[in-house]
Amino acid sequence: MKKIILTLLPGFCLATASAQQGWQHKDLSADSLFGVSTAKTYELLKGKKSKTVLVAVIDSGIDSTHTDLKAVLWQNPREKRNGKDDDKNGYADDTYGWSFLGSAKGNVQYDNSELTRLVREGQQQFPDLNNLPADTNGLALYKTRRQLWQTRMVKAKQQLRGITYARQVIDSILHTIGKPEPTREDILAIQTNTMEQSSLKSMLLARSREYPSISAFLSKEIYGALEHSKAEVNYTLNLDYDPRGIVGDNITDLTETRYGTADAMGPGASHGTHVAGIIGAVRNNGVGLDGVADNVRIMSIRAVPDGDERDKDVANAIRYAVDNGARVINMSFGKHFSPHKPLVDEAVKYAMKKDVLLVHAAGNDALDLDIEENYPNRVYADGSGQAAAWLEVGASGPRLGESLPARFSNYGHHTVDVFAPGVGIWSSVPGSKYDNMDGTSMAAPVVAGIAALIRSYYPAFSALEVKEIIMESVVKYNGPVLSRKNGLQKIAFSELSISGGIVNAARAIELAAARAAKQ
Repeated sequence: MKKIILTLLPGFCLATASAQQGWQHKDLSADSLFGVSTAKTYELLKGKKSKTVLVAVIDSGIDSTHTDLKAVLWQNPREKRNGKDDDKNGYADDTYGWSFLGSAKGNVQYDNSELTRLVREGQQQFPDLNNLPADTNGLALYKTRRQLWQTRMVKAKQQLRGITYARQVIDSILHTIGKPEPTREDILAIQTNTMEQSSLKSMLLARSREYPSISAFLSKEIYGALEHSKAEVNYTLNLDYDPRGIVGDNITDLTETRYGTADAMGPGASHGTHVAGIIGAVRNNGVGLDGVADNVRIMSIRAVPDGDERDKDVANAIRYAVDNGARVINMSFGKHFSPHKPLVDEAVKYAMKKDVLLVHAAGNDALDLDIEENYPNRVYADGSGQAAAWLEVGASGPRLGESLPARFSNYGHHTVDVFAPGVGIWSSVPGSKYDNMDGTSMAAPVVAGIAALIRSYYPAFSALEVKEIIMESVVKYNGPVLSRKNGLQKIAFSELSISGGIVNAARAIELAAARAAKQ
């Protein structure tokens, strides 16, 4: 999942604002913040017994040394670090999980978008467009995809130029101040000479309030956005870049499963580490943050690079999670094309057969998923129905009112199940550090944490029953919110999802207890 960005100037983007630290745990009635009522939840659970639940995080990797995570990470009890496949599951040394993005040669960090890969395949199939009949099979589709790729590349290059120029202007402002740690007062005192300087000065003053220092703001927002733009141009959309040779598999062999590496952290583990912390960071240890669930083990499965994940890797990751005991799988990733969706569908069907709950982030493009495609999804390509124990999660903000749905979140009255906190979520990142991130990527693990709680304290419930409890216990809001549905307009929040509400851990536990008492 990509970082969420906000356009400030033509070609200049910036990450969205953070909210109160740990607000996802707050209670609407007690705190006026639309969290999931975690404190109330644990009051309800006080004195009750729980069973450890294994949650698989299919993502970019997890920092296995993180202070707030290492005690809750799954360690394969049947495997030793000795270069052998001790448990005979086909994966040697998989003590913390597995990576389908590397080998002894190294690890894939950056990869293309699926669109880029499809266009590259089209180039190989149609090397000379000038000497082909217009009705050549597949030619029209290739031309459409190529045009879309060209449009995105032009936009990405414009964005890179814009933010590069913005950084140059900001650097000139900071050079005028001449201090390694300028203050807001220093910025305020600067006399600007151009419109660009004036605009960026105003932005610096407005946005830096959310950070402890100007330098902290610049490091996170400006320099981070610049690196993101460089990655788009150099890797994500670059037709000449293909890192798959590092993995060493035969990418055209969709039946292949035994490839990869035991390095389930890999490079670029920030996203997966953040997701893991939201689910199950050690509670009440006075360090960093508290996860939603208190008795979980988190399995790291690395299948999501900086770029689009491959269907083959996703299918294998789901099967690995199921075969190694996961009861909940968090999938904070997605893309617009899925050339091998039936392969992923078969893995999803396998998870359904094994009573595993899949929690998936709805995506961050402000799209109506009733109309637009986002993959993976619960609907099987062969027309055989859909995955019942699947939760599609949109992102919500901290305040009741028009801004309740995150402005970036995908939605769908018939396709998105629930909303959950996903704006300015404070969680773990590599190096035993913490940071704020935004996205449905952050909302999904909130739901996965609640699902793990239910399966931990009420293990008799099936995956489908857990899903039903979560959906039926949402806090509903029928008031008007801003939505991009049919253009930017006000719409009832209840129209943006199937449940019409935001998940609430306390209400879910109350409902689970009531249902368990009747069994």
